[in-house]
Amino acid sequence: MSDILEVKNLSMRFDKKTVFSDLNFNLEKGSTTALLGPNGTGKTTLISILMKMLAPTTGSFKFADGVKLGYVPQFRNIDAEYPLSIEAFVGLNAPTFKKREVKEAIKNQLQETNLYEIRHTRMGEASGGQKQRAYLAQALLDHPNVIILDEATASLDPMAKDELMKLIRHLNEKHNITVLFVTHDVALAQKYMQNYLYLINGHIEQGEMAQFKEAYE
Repeated sequence: MSDILEVKNLSMRFDKKTVFSDLNFNLEKGSTTALLGPNGTGKTTLISILMKMLAPTTGSFKFADGVKLGYVPQFRNIDAEYPLSIEAFVGLNAPTFKKREVKEAIKNQLQETNLYEIRHTRMGEASGGQKQRAYLAQALLDHPNVIILDEATASLDPMAKDELMKLIRHLNEKHNITVLFVTHDVALAQKYMQNYLYLINGHIEQGEMAQFKEAYE
């Protein structure tokens, strides 16, 4: 299994504060990895760097050729009056004039995320889990081979968390999509992720999720 991401000596400083220094880790193609660590250790900063929203102070990272990133954000409650249907919301980033293949792609992702039967439901009336699956379907429209889940299960009830993560596992197993899951939910990570990255005190540790020690927390 080849590496899809290689991070070398990555450091980040804001003014006089060092967020982290000399991070080194690899993600293998088709792997599932939880990014864990206490609040304020730089998980969001690291994700912002990997998505090229921030430039690191020193060091480098490199994705394999042909990588396309998909991003699913933390749960954001949508106003109850939000008018768009789930189907229209998923297609927001698609061309305005949707050709047959675009419509077919939207349909496929609605089916993939178990939303097709409720596609005409307004997003404002959808449950939290359905909204998160709509964000996932939106991300899948670009056919990513790496998905970043940025606290995507936070604020969801246990059933909705499991439903979303079962979908992620299905996407990993069926389409070999590499997954990086930022979370504080160690139990959920142990259930669905193969590996972990643990960011603590400006450094990072990597290993198999089954070997993750609760004592780190």
